[in-house]
Amino acid sequence: MSGPSGSGPKTYRQRWQQLYARRLRVSDTILVVLTVIVAQLVQFGWESTPVAPVGDRDGFDLDYPIVSIILVIAWSLLLVLYGTREPRVLGSGAPEYKAVFHAGVALFGVVAVVAVFFKADLGRGYLLITVPAGTLVLVLSRWFHREWLQSQRKKGRLSSGVILVGSDDTASHVARQLLRAPAAGYRIVGACLVENGSLSVVSGTDIPVLGGIESALIALETTAADTLVVTDSAVLSPDGMRELGWSLEPGRHHLVMAPSLTGVSGPRIHSSPVAGLPLIHVEIPRFDGGRWIVKRLFDIVASSLLLIILLPAFVIVSLLVKLSSRGPVFYGQERIGLNGQPFSMFKFRSMTDGADEQLKQLLEAQGTSDVPLFKVKDDPRVTPVGRVLRKYSIDEFPQLINVFLGEMSLVGPRPQREPEVALYDSVARRRLLLKPGMSGLWQVSGRSNLSWEDAIRLDLYYVENWSIFGDISILLRTVRQVVLPEGAE
Repeated sequence: MSGPSGSGPKTYRQRWQQLYARRLRVSDTILVVLTVIVAQLVQFGWESTPVAPVGDRDGFDLDYPIVSIILVIAWSLLLVLYGTREPRVLGSGAPEYKAVFHAGVALFGVVAVVAVFFKADLGRGYLLITVPAGTLVLVLSRWFHREWLQSQRKKGRLSSGVILVGSDDTASHVARQLLRAPAAGYRIVGACLVENGSLSVVSGTDIPVLGGIESALIALETTAADTLVVTDSAVLSPDGMRELGWSLEPGRHHLVMAPSLTGVSGPRIHSSPVAGLPLIHVEIPRFDGGRWIVKRLFDIVASSLLLIILLPAFVIVSLLVKLSSRGPVFYGQERIGLNGQPFSMFKFRSMTDGADEQLKQLLEAQGTSDVPLFKVKDDPRVTPVGRVLRKYSIDEFPQLINVFLGEMSLVGPRPQREPEVALYDSVARRRLLLKPGMSGLWQVSGRSNLSWEDAIRLDLYYVENWSIFGDISILLRTVRQVVLPEGAE
């Protein structure tokens, strides 16, 4: 394979990334300017206040409007220096937010050092309004931009064109994972496989096979794709992998390795170069220690506050349930919790009294009695009031009592009935390594519209990669799901 001959025309990825980065640059600049102006007006009004010196030194010939201009310039430069608009972080979520946060921390540090060096008494209120508030506004802005970007990607836009390179088995696995996450920005246009002679499409997909692995560069050009994803490093020798990288055009083309790791998130993965080998270290998940104490404390505090705040709502919902149909207000059902221990899970009753006796017959009628996700479509047992409660997840509120008592957590795998757990295989039983949750990753990723396979995949991902920041993210998505419900039954 020969190296690239020169710089070709811009790819689709390069064009949209440049436009998106330009849009962020304009947005960042406007928000920084507005934040600095608001901070100055709040602290000093419209007056041109000079910067005060420290001690008995003479005053400065420097007014706060000039300081504000310097802050805007410095902040803008730091946003560039910290790579907040680099292609590798655009729309990436946490890495992008972290880069913006680090730029804000650096600005605060630079201002503090300069103030000490020149012995200037900069207004604390001015700085505390400007930097923290501005950083928060910038992060929120990036979140809104990312939401827009993901919505476009789900429509097939603003994504990288991908050619898979490897064996049929590994390409099929990687393809299924990427197809589940269109918001990640990878649009698969074809594959180059070692089994190219016997296959027209990648197994289990409609992705066309464009030739053997030796045709990867040709396929990249003919499809106008910009990214090669190697799904199986065994099909290429070390020298072949190196030459493949040399053959790609810098800036236009990208090479991605997809190791055989599924359900492992970034914090558990660390890479380190050893003797020229990029070794990947994967931490084994632990289910004890200080992190779990933090999780329990978070559950206690949050559930206590929510129970107090929602007390008036509990009274109103209780009256609606009681007046709308016969039966008790609350419904307690035995579910399986941590390490397979049963507990009674509380809900507002949303079905007719005695609904449990009809479940087996309804599941058999729709042919899902052997699937460990006992959901009845268009369930006739649900009352009119119960349908509203379920749509907005109001029927789940009493589970805050379970959380406070330590039987559940705010976030975790959804607790299931004993007959459902009896159908678990060895993989699904790993759900029981954590306390069950009121909300979880699969609830905010499709709720009742998900198949059992997708639900278990998401729950296992959560079990293997739990973090307190992940819990907070899921809770925020839960609030949005409750306000704008999708797929609730």
